[in-house]
Amino acid sequence: MTHGVSANFTTYELMYCAFMLDVHVGGARPFGLNYWPMPEDDPGVEIPRESIRLVSPDGALVRGVLWTPPNGKKWKTAVILSHPRGDFSVHYAAPLLAAAGYAVLGFGTRYMNNDTDCLHEACTIDVETVYNEMKRRGAEAVVLLGNSGGGSLMALAHAERGIGDGWVGMAAHPGEGVFMLQVIDPSVVDESDPFSTVPELDMYNPDNGWRPWPEPCVYDKEWLKRYRAAQVERVARIDAIAKASIAESIDAGSRLRGVDNQTQTVQWRELRRRAVFTKYMVIYRTLADPAYLDLSIDPDERPMGSLFAFPDPFDANYGRGGLGRSMTARGWLSTWSGLSSHAKLADTMPRVKVPTLLIHPTADTEIRIWQAKEIVDNSGAADKTYIEMKGAPHYLEGHRQEALAHVVEWLGRRFP
Repeated sequence: MTHGVSANFTTYELMYCAFMLDVHVGGARPFGLNYWPMPEDDPGVEIPRESIRLVSPDGALVRGVLWTPPNGKKWKTAVILSHPRGDFSVHYAAPLLAAAGYAVLGFGTRYMNNDTDCLHEACTIDVETVYNEMKRRGAEAVVLLGNSGGGSLMALAHAERGIGDGWVGMAAHPGEGVFMLQVIDPSVVDESDPFSTVPELDMYNPDNGWRPWPEPCVYDKEWLKRYRAAQVERVARIDAIAKASIAESIDAGSRLRGVDNQTQTVQWRELRRRAVFTKYMVIYRTLADPAYLDLSIDPDERPMGSLFAFPDPFDANYGRGGLGRSMTARGWLSTWSGLSSHAKLADTMPRVKVPTLLIHPTADTEIRIWQAKEIVDNSGAADKTYIEMKGAPHYLEGHRQEALAHVVEWLGRRFP
């Protein structure tokens, strides 16, 4: 559907029109859901939609929206897309790909909007559940599309479960744990104290090159090397805390098997609570990539700042921004640890043998050009394509029609 507005409308009338648009194809976007369609992403035709509710083999609820070609046009190829915690049932790619003749099922995993206990290994079950549903509906081919953190999820699903006839990454980063390695604040001394700081490792310390927003910063290259090494060390320390907690629970569970709950009730109770215990960890200060403020680091076309800051990364590092702030021990290890998570494209892409396409926006504040190229280089596919969208931000606002035209052309040549 096409929504036109008169040039004579008042500001209030324009705002009213925006709120009256179909939220699936260009209505007002909720705060933070920058992957939702915008009015300029409207494909200009009515796109049928169907709410989908599936239950995975292990009993998890998987919900999404199936977008199909206009006017009842038959489709042969399906595209499925998701993210570990994002609700991709409404995503800018869905209406544009459906308008081009593909069935598109965008969905949220069992951890939608809350990745506190996110296990990527469980997310792959959800991806396979959706894959099987599209095969059941007659798909001759099912292409996995991953945007941002969805890229590493889809690659893991393909590598571990052997599903998917193609892999498309749109602003896909190397993995949520790998991303954490570049943004976590290494100057934290005590994980229980959000203000504990090693001054020499603090990117927000003027002695290290920081200047208050919006002034640009300049960080010494040798200092940056020490900083990156310290980021790895902090993640290793958090991993050790998480692994120790899990090991203690496993040990208690092992000892519990020899205790009778009727005759040794007190001992059984003590071991039982330790065996089922789940440690929750608060991870302070997770938005501290010097490249946010020093554009000479891995230069590209990005602006200063971060997708996760509004606008100052300093505020987001200490305030409500950042990522992975509250995690179970196992959720941290599976999702946000760059040392322990299996959802790393460096590990999974060599096992992706199907046709591979990566579209990288060069003004992305989160993903560097060398990282995007490395993802494609690591693919095990003989057929792999890399396309840069010059000047485009992470969610490709203002460039989506062009980007999806590239995807449609790529799909058409391989899945007619």
